[in-house]
Amino acid sequence: MTGTDPLIIGIIGDGFMNPSFFRKALEEKLAGRQVTYKEMELGWPLSVKSTKKDPVLPIGEFVGRPEDYFEFLSDIDILVTHLAPITAASFDHAPRLKVIGVARGGPINIERAAAAERGVTVVNTPGRNASAVAEFTIGSLLAETRNLIRGHLNVVSGEFRREFYHIDHVGPELGELTLGIVGYGDIGTRVARLAAPFGCRIIVSDPFKQLTDEDRALGVTKVELDDLLATADVVTLHPRVTPETRGMISRERIERMKKGAYIVNTTRGEVLDYEALYDALKSGHLAGAALDTFDPEPPPADWPLLKLPNVTLSPHIAGASRYSVSKAANMIAADVASILDGKQPLYSAR
Repeated sequence: MTGTDPLIIGIIGDGFMNPSFFRKALEEKLAGRQVTYKEMELGWPLSVKSTKKDPVLPIGEFVGRPEDYFEFLSDIDILVTHLAPITAASFDHAPRLKVIGVARGGPINIERAAAAERGVTVVNTPGRNASAVAEFTIGSLLAETRNLIRGHLNVVSGEFRREFYHIDHVGPELGELTLGIVGYGDIGTRVARLAAPFGCRIIVSDPFKQLTDEDRALGVTKVELDDLLATADVVTLHPRVTPETRGMISRERIERMKKGAYIVNTTRGEVLDYEALYDALKSGHLAGAALDTFDPEPPPADWPLLKLPNVTLSPHIAGASRYSVSKAANMIAADVASILDGKQPLYSAR
């Protein structure tokens, strides 16, 4: 593609990553270029479910089937998507396609090897929801330790009972606690920055991350995972799901956690043994948990974990903020503009 080519850009959005955000960002970045836009809005997350894994397709976390989008792909030069599945077969129906922008941190709904073989550049949006998830993590922790949801239910029940002012039920202040952050990437780093003003001690575990001068100035200390679990009053989970991290917070490791500790999970459910977590919460070994993700997801309605009094639960919404949508749109638009100008994109998917 050259700067003078007439372009057709297809945007496949949904009820969260709305196409209008991406069109606006692209129109601003590509002002002066001759561009035609096509848009499709999927019913996710309200009326359509996503497929987490597929035994046949080498992709994950997508909506629909690849063939559902063949016609849409047939005449476009650039695709912007969030959840559409793009496989090797898709490229057979997209002879003009040269760039795919994926509005997510990990573009696992794209068969990237097939894209590379066809010379299609794939860009994504790493960190687009990092601040949203970090804020939600702190909010979830406060909700669990300070009885915010339980207090709300108390009031709306019309009873206005006062047990949450009794010493047996009041929670700690964050300034009293040692916060252990597992996974110190974009999200974990932001959690530390948000938590530091509360006065808590912060320890982190991440074999791939070295502390910076700014980390050390905040008093952040790096430790081994087992030491973190034995020391922290709160353990918050932020690793990517890999073969190494899947199930990493196992029954054995939960049993090593400090008695009376809390656990927060706003990353994927696969990193945590939920059966072992239930047992630890039920027995009182752990004081509480704030959980935004589950394994399986959604959790069964009769799952015993959902009935415990010492949990704060949410339906996988930590990353759901308006800013994360506009940030993703601007990141993709900037990279598309760079590619059209013959420059390297900032966020080429690897």
